[in-house]
Amino acid sequence: MRAAAVRLGAGAPGREERRAAALVLEHSIPTLPTAMTLSSFIKENMEAIVEEWLAFAKTMEPAATTMSVLALRDHAKPILLAIAKDLESSQTAAAQADKAKGWAETLSTRETAAATHGALRQVAGFDLNQLGAEYRALRASVIRLWMKARPDGIDADFVDDMIRFNEAVDQAVAESTSRYAAELALSRDTFMAILAHDLRSPLSAIRMIGHLMEKSGATEAARKQAVQIQRSAKEMGEMIRDLLEYTRTRLGKGIPIHPAPCSIGMICQEALAEVQTGQPSRQFDIDVADGLAAEVDSGRLRQALSNLLNNAVQHGDPASPIGLTATGTSSDIVIEVKNQGKPIPAESLQVIFDPLVQLSAQSVTGKEPSTNLGLGLFIAREVALGHHGTLEVASDPENGTVFTMRLPKQNGP
Repeated sequence: MRAAAVRLGAGAPGREERRAAALVLEHSIPTLPTAMTLSSFIKENMEAIVEEWLAFAKTMEPAATTMSVLALRDHAKPILLAIAKDLESSQTAAAQADKAKGWAETLSTRETAAATHGALRQVAGFDLNQLGAEYRALRASVIRLWMKARPDGIDADFVDDMIRFNEAVDQAVAESTSRYAAELALSRDTFMAILAHDLRSPLSAIRMIGHLMEKSGATEAARKQAVQIQRSAKEMGEMIRDLLEYTRTRLGKGIPIHPAPCSIGMICQEALAEVQTGQPSRQFDIDVADGLAAEVDSGRLRQALSNLLNNAVQHGDPASPIGLTATGTSSDIVIEVKNQGKPIPAESLQVIFDPLVQLSAQSVTGKEPSTNLGLGLFIAREVALGHHGTLEVASDPENGTVFTMRLPKQNGP
């Protein structure tokens, strides 16, 4: 039986309008035959349930105010049909336990209606709380309408159907939120990639102006200002580069690696010189095996080592030297960056290579927290992985903090 038409007004309905709509829908549901299952009830009263979904979806401001009725109804009917199909399928105790943990397999290899719904709601501007509220309202509507229509109240079959129904709704919520989160991450990463890319042109102009100011023969004070402009622009350029590398990996492209025969000693010296330029007061000890060579991307490896050395400067004991060693075996090269200081807590070691994670420098060295993006160690590990290698960390009071990069000597095609 189809629900009676309910006019919800031009704008989003208020609480009283929603209650009135719900009453009309409830009166449109006939009393059920005793043997009717919940899956049959959902299919026979689909329109009434969807109309109540629509009435609630219209309250999701501000996103709903610019959406058509068709867009608000979205995948309500396919989601309900999927739930009904799930209720009709046989289920073992093990399958029920898996579903309760969110491990259930979908009934189709294609993307589910719930997943598509989550993606479309993200694009429409719904927040995650509003997405969850839709499912809470759907769950409450179906249960209320079904209980009202049952002549014999609650029995064992009713309880069993309720358990299965709640499991199916929970599965739909999991699929919707997972897809919503994926779409949100994709839009964020795409925005960051575009932003970082577009910032490079004005930054290049700033660096060029600084270079011209330095070479123009102006006063000594102006030349010092020009040097500072170039230094700041260089730091900004490194941040933009890190953002671009991060978004490349997030968008599934990875950091491009172009290996060629290289001197590992020369790469270590170049990375060290780059860091020493900005940290002239820090002491570094370098020890590289003679003649050590490998097929690596020299620019990427230099970038990774610079990140590791800068991390050691930031978090290490200023009174102790930072160590950089490189050795080799018959098949691998092993590069270590070591600093003394307060050891990294075990819980931080679990996430230290995650993107946008920053250890508190204040807790380690007493310095003010860094303003960097927390991408240096993430990118260093991505460089190691791009060379089919590894980057690991160990930290304890006796040995300090040691980052160990192990790369194969042969990285060619």
